[in-house]
Amino acid sequence: MLKEDCASELKVHLAKSLPLPSSVNRPRIDLIVFVINLHSKYSLQNTEESLRHVDASFFLGKVCFLATGAGRESHCSIHRHTVVKLAHTYQSPLLYCDLEVEAFRATMAQRLVRMLQVCAGHVPGVSALNLLSLLRSSEGPSLEDM
Repeated sequence: MLKEDCASELKVHLAKSLPLPSSVNRPRIDLIVFVINLHSKYSLQNTEESLRHVDASFFLGKVCFLATGAGRESHCSIHRHTVVKLAHTYQSPLLYCDLEVEAFRATMAQRLVRMLQVCAGHVPGVSALNLLSLLRSSEGPSLEDM
């Protein structure tokens, strides 16, 4: 993401879990991306535990889930339906990406930077809620249809 061309300063903070340690110097948080490795039940458990520490206002377009490892479904220890249900429960977008493929990684980085720009208010006329509704309308079938 840091390699992407971005008009404003981009800071990425990586954390294995939430809550983040208290720090006076922590910058504003505009987007939270929960990365879930479908090959690891611990990854899902850690995400579920971390979600408890996220303020409810972030679920108004400033949280998304990124599922990795879906390409090798035979190795998955978490079924796709589980993460679809999680994203549906938190009314947040779910993205899939095979992070082992450079081209997919680069495309996802571009998409996340664009989402971040919207969430940070750097795209005139588009808010995080607008983006959320656009992402929802482009999603596949609803949870009830599955």
